[in-house]
Amino acid sequence: MVRVDQLMTSPVVTCSTRDNLNTVAALMWDHDCGVVPVVDEAGRLAGILTDRDICMAAYTQGRRLHEIPVDTVMTREVYSCRPDDPITRAEESMEAHQVRRVPVVDADGHPVGVLSLNDLARASSRASASQRGLLTGFARTLAAICRPRSAVREAGHVPYGWEDYVQRTPRAQSTPGK
Repeated sequence: MVRVDQLMTSPVVTCSTRDNLNTVAALMWDHDCGVVPVVDEAGRLAGILTDRDICMAAYTQGRRLHEIPVDTVMTREVYSCRPDDPITRAEESMEAHQVRRVPVVDADGHPVGVLSLNDLARASSRASASQRGLLTGFARTLAAICRPRSAVREAGHVPYGWEDYVQRTPRAQSTPGK
């Protein structure tokens, strides 16, 4: 059985709920990553920020990154896993929630790594004959995560913090012939 800690990226770079988005963007640049777990004062997982979250916050708020606090943008509903979880459990969570990365936390809720699609892809490409199930699991996970979210949007789900923007912004209309 392959465990999460055998594939995850570690150590993990984190930021604080008190940081601003400029600090997080610099962390992402310096550490070549697209996600940073957010920790509270005790170092426990409090949320998560992606590079897309930063872009959308800057766009929708029209403010400079150093003016936007992390805790106003971070995703608070975070799906995480444990280092000793079977990789299949982490894949099932990624599939169900359509997320590309999940923080890995210890028993006290402190981030110890991140498991990403990249980690699964690398492991799948070098899987031995006894681990060929990784390739099938990766393909299934990738297909589930990449499934169009239009059905979710049509059901009325709006990402956290976007309520005002979505309500006041009309959908772009395409004009035939232009």
